Amino acid sequence: MTSIYTSPLVERFATREMAELWGAQKKFSTWRRCWIALAEAEKELGLPITDAQISEMKAHVDDIDFEAAKRLERELRHDVMAHIHAYAMVAPKAKPIIHLGATSCFVGDNTDLILMRDGLHILLTKAVNVLAKLKAFALQWKDLPTLGYTHYQPAQVVTVGKRACLWAQDLVFDIEDIEQAIERLRCRGVKGTTGTQASFMALFDGDSDKVRMLDQLVAERLGFESSYPVTGQTYPRKVDTHVLRVLAAVGESVHKFGTDMRLLQNLKEVEEPFEDTQVGSSAMAYKRNPMRCERACALARFLMVAPLHSEFTSATQWFERTLDDSAIRRLSLPESFLACDGILNLYLNIMENPSVYPKVIEKHLWAELPFMATENILMACVKKGGDRQELHEVIRTHSQAAGRRVKEEGGDNDLLDRLAGDKAIGMSRAEIEATLSMREFVGRAPEQVVEFVSMHVDPILDRHADRMGVASDVRV
Repeated sequence: MTSIYTSPLVERFATREMAELWGAQKKFSTWRRCWIALAEAEKELGLPITDAQISEMKAHVDDIDFEAAKRLERELRHDVMAHIHAYAMVAPKAKPIIHLGATSCFVGDNTDLILMRDGLHILLTKAVNVLAKLKAFALQWKDLPTLGYTHYQPAQVVTVGKRACLWAQDLVFDIEDIEQAIERLRCRGVKGTTGTQASFMALFDGDSDKVRMLDQLVAERLGFESSYPVTGQTYPRKVDTHVLRVLAAVGESVHKFGTDMRLLQNLKEVEEPFEDTQVGSSAMAYKRNPMRCERACALARFLMVAPLHSEFTSATQWFERTLDDSAIRRLSLPESFLACDGILNLYLNIMENPSVYPKVIEKHLWAELPFMATENILMACVKKGGDRQELHEVIRTHSQAAGRRVKEEGGDNDLLDRLAGDKAIGMSRAEIEATLSMREFVGRAPEQVVEFVSMHVDPILDRHADRMGVASDVRV
């Protein structure tokens, strides 16, 4: 415990993997890798840089003296220059060529793009593992009828597995968006202070082909196919917006799932995991609050507004760049990734061991099914020779009476007993129930589950088979 505020996203919600990705060690080690990539490419293209200089830089990629860097930044009021000097202290032979021709955004922007790319891979792995759990759940419960709701009012029957496919389909969209976002990312490359590459033209004596090749070589060394074709001092800030919109869409999906689960838990039909020693309430000992889903919904709301930060930033970049993008991006980029990681971790944890209560589901279904079944009963009576119009009025009258009993008296739905006791219907309770084939009420729901999994889920799981097997890590 410390007296200084630290983000709850790090302390409570995100996994260590994502927190370390956006931590200081990873950030500044990546800065140094960017400087090495630049030096190697410049040497390859003929600048007087020695193997000894590059070897010295490589030997000190990770041993960063953060205290020295802080001291230098207080003096210089410039974080990149502070880290250049700190690097030069441990790699003195390389001091003359560290950051050669580059601007601060060379390390800052390229590093942000690398971290976003790596972060998207972490999120993709989490999302794929959640999808696998949803697949198993949907197939397990594809045939179990449950009451459907529209407007949160009882509607036609669905199945538990079919409803889970709604959640899974949202995640399929998100996974496809994450894949595309990874594919779309480029390197900032080496573009100079205003994007013209003028400093590199000076280094290479006006050789435009070498400068163009330098840009490509650095991009490849940093793991990208290419760089953005034109930039100002920074890569286009709309790139951040594109990425954050993908993350926000994950927030939408998780919020929808979490809300549905919270409603189902209130109905006692489906519950999120609850450990033996878990406490639901400090006052009400019986409580089993859906804290995982509540937490996921809360973080999702934080995540869903993240693109707004970037939209404002992108819209207000004056000409080639203004520095009012810096402070907000230090917050919005890492915290959005941490929040997205946190909610997918919760989603995975919930789907690892949800509880389903078929008896409660059946009870709720039968409380409403008699009303839904009246058309089937009417047709069965007509087939036995009854008058359709007269029977319709009989059934309508009994339906209204049964509805009043449920709403005004708090009683059970006794419509089927009422109909069985009416001579005009001419059917016993057993005969009436025989007309109620649940298979007819769920339509193609079971088949839809199998088809959806086969056509849309399995291809994703197949192409990401190497990502499978991740477990959740909910700490509090």
